[in-house]
Amino acid sequence: MTQEFRSSMNLAHTWAGVVAASLLFAIFWMGSLSVYDREIDRWMAPMTRLAMPDQPASFDAQRGSYDAAVKVGARSWTMLQPSDRQPVVRVVYRDGDEALSLYFDPVSGAALPEQGTWAGTRFFFPFHYRLHLRAWDLGEWIVGAAAMAMLLLCVSGVIMHRKLIADFFSLRTRERTARMTLDLHTVTGVLGLPFNFVIALSGLTILSIAFFPSGWKSSYPGKNAFNEDAYSAYSRPMAKKPGTLMPLDALAAKAQQMWGGAAPSAIVVQHPGDAKAYVSVFQSFDRGIVRSAPAIQFDAATGAVLHQSGEMKPIAYAQRFISGMHQIQFRHWLLRALYFALGLSGCVLIFSGFQVWLQARRRRHAAEGRSGVRVVEAIAVGSVTGIVMASVGFMVINRILPLGISVLGTPRYALEIWTFYLVWLVSFAHAWWRPQAAWAEQCRAIAALAVLAVILNWVTTGDHLLRSLFVPRLWPVAGVDAGLLMLAFVALAIGRWLSRAERRVGAAVPDLSGASSHA
Repeated sequence: MTQEFRSSMNLAHTWAGVVAASLLFAIFWMGSLSVYDREIDRWMAPMTRLAMPDQPASFDAQRGSYDAAVKVGARSWTMLQPSDRQPVVRVVYRDGDEALSLYFDPVSGAALPEQGTWAGTRFFFPFHYRLHLRAWDLGEWIVGAAAMAMLLLCVSGVIMHRKLIADFFSLRTRERTARMTLDLHTVTGVLGLPFNFVIALSGLTILSIAFFPSGWKSSYPGKNAFNEDAYSAYSRPMAKKPGTLMPLDALAAKAQQMWGGAAPSAIVVQHPGDAKAYVSVFQSFDRGIVRSAPAIQFDAATGAVLHQSGEMKPIAYAQRFISGMHQIQFRHWLLRALYFALGLSGCVLIFSGFQVWLQARRRRHAAEGRSGVRVVEAIAVGSVTGIVMASVGFMVINRILPLGISVLGTPRYALEIWTFYLVWLVSFAHAWWRPQAAWAEQCRAIAALAVLAVILNWVTTGDHLLRSLFVPRLWPVAGVDAGLLMLAFVALAIGRWLSRAERRVGAAVPDLSGASSHA
């Protein structure tokens, strides 16, 4: 391997990292939180902190919400059974442009108070792969480009480090800051290399329906055919005449019998109230890796079987298997914890990469009167500590705002989201105002907010950590509290380390606030 090739890989690794690192950190951070999105839901929505019922909930107990969906002309009505991670009945339908997600007690069937939050499943998780940019699927395309950059970084990083294994065992914590940061970057890069490569590649595979349509078009005549195979989908047009709905529990029992005893986990009624309405009964997919559930479609009025999902073709099976491996919604607590740890390791990798780039250029840029490093540092601070601070602030405001509050017509969940973006924006402004010092100061702010979130959870719900540790139904809440306290400890430690580094560098690097603006 020539020196020129290594140099080109070094250049590609450096600049692909600088350009894509901000976006990649947001994706890795939100992806790590999404591993425990339902646990975060239970922390942010105390009314859902129920015990898992002994028996499945009755589908017919929610006919009232079905009638409400018919009344507003919803295109579909969905009811999900309680699960270990979400032990409540969930009903979903649309009222015009508004997506309603209602929760019910699985034992009594009583409606639970409105959550008033998007929490983990509706905010952190979609942010991970869509950045909440829905127009023209722009967010997914941006995330796809970042995933390709991650693949380039993985390959170029391996080529750059000729002594990869030796470097892995070279974390010199007693050396100067620059040496330790580079070692940390190398160790986390080697440790997470297989995970980072596979998670980026599998993310692209999930989005392949939009990115590489020739793949599924080679085996299916149209997208509907692919959806029918991969997602157990089925469709038929409306009659535009009123119709009836037979008991849903009877259809669930019929499906269970056809499956040999496998219990249904969800029911979807398409065209509610129409004469051509049909009912899809789904199994659960949390016992296997494949992110698809077998389904049977019944005529809503007669109960006649219209369609039953069969064995998927290889291309659909591969896509759904890789999707399941990436999203890890199946039951495996140890693997879930490993995904979470490796996701955070990816965050450390990106953070340390930023530090390596900045440390290598601060003095040179200062000596040459250039302010490019200050621009990159402000972006880096907001992208790393800023988004972490915004995420914790999102959880803090959740425990402060009362249920049902609305400000100038803005509902509670939107107020939480605006708080997230406001805190994030302030972090960028603070990073520009306080270059170098912003790293440590925002770390201390993260620690303070994380501790405050734990205290507010205790004050507003009574579920403090010592209590939730000994109540099985509150273990997810205890896990989130413990995670927040661990985040506070790590943030303080990193802040202290960065403060020492700032003091060492500050004496040698003059203030660039008045320097000319060129890189």
